[in-house]
Amino acid sequence: MQLTTQDEFNDREISRTLGLVRGNTIRARHLGKDILAALRNLVGGEIGEYTKMLAEAREQSLDRMIAEARKLGADGIVAVRFVTAPVMQGAAELLVYGTAVKLEEKPGLRERLES
Repeated sequence: MQLTTQDEFNDREISRTLGLVRGNTIRARHLGKDILAALRNLVGGEIGEYTKMLAEAREQSLDRMIAEARKLGADGIVAVRFVTAPVMQGAAELLVYGTAVKLEEKPGLRERLES
């Protein structure tokens, strides 16, 4: 599955638009991690616990969006965007969305690459 934040791919042509696809997850802070984060906040520096939690949330959201696109028979997803929103105190949603598309090789691309 090819993904891009652009509206098109450089090496492939969109032959059909299949529709909006999305994936999301809601993550809550963890008391133990909050204590470590508060201590780290006193001395400064990256709060690794939250960095790891958000990275995992992004990957899970991407995986869910890709699974939805595959159900539609997509080869790629264009215009990929991430959005976060608070759900309640201590919890946030991470949403990723894009447009699922069918792709084909651009005419003449192979010949240009081989020459």
